[in-house]
Amino acid sequence: MRRPEPDPVGIGEESVWAYPRPPRVERVLERVTISLGGVLIADTLDAVRVLETSHPPVYYLPAASFVSGALTPVQGTSRCEFKGEAAYFDVHGGTRSVHRAAWTYPNPTHGFRELKGRVAVYAGDMDACTVGGERVTPQPGRFYGGWITARVRGPFKGEPGSLGW
Repeated sequence: MRRPEPDPVGIGEESVWAYPRPPRVERVLERVTISLGGVLIADTLDAVRVLETSHPPVYYLPAASFVSGALTPVQGTSRCEFKGEAAYFDVHGGTRSVHRAAWTYPNPTHGFRELKGRVAVYAGDMDACTVGGERVTPQPGRFYGGWITARVRGPFKGEPGSLGW
């Protein structure tokens, strides 16, 4: 399957097709929040994002930015060829709980040490996730955990027909 044609990019926008492979970790200079069950469960000015070709950014927040009781470790792991072995959490907020909706890299590989102690969530499982006050759109499909903002252009891995990209 050949690479898709990138969407046009305007001033202040970025294409996921300009992101690197292997991925890169980048500091976020905006407030990032997560709400679940009608309550704010995470709020930080200290997030990072991972940029990888064809994927919307995945945002990682310090574990300490989540309210007490919001994250419960669960069994099972997965492996990323770049970042290492991921561990998972159930996420709790208000009256809601979502199984395996967050993950972390307890011992990330050398190039991703900045992810240690940080947690990412599937935006589609939350009530809302925001970056700089903008509500994000979840990356299509559930395998990846990217967050789409108005300034990020695709097409995005996870959309129908993107399996072979």
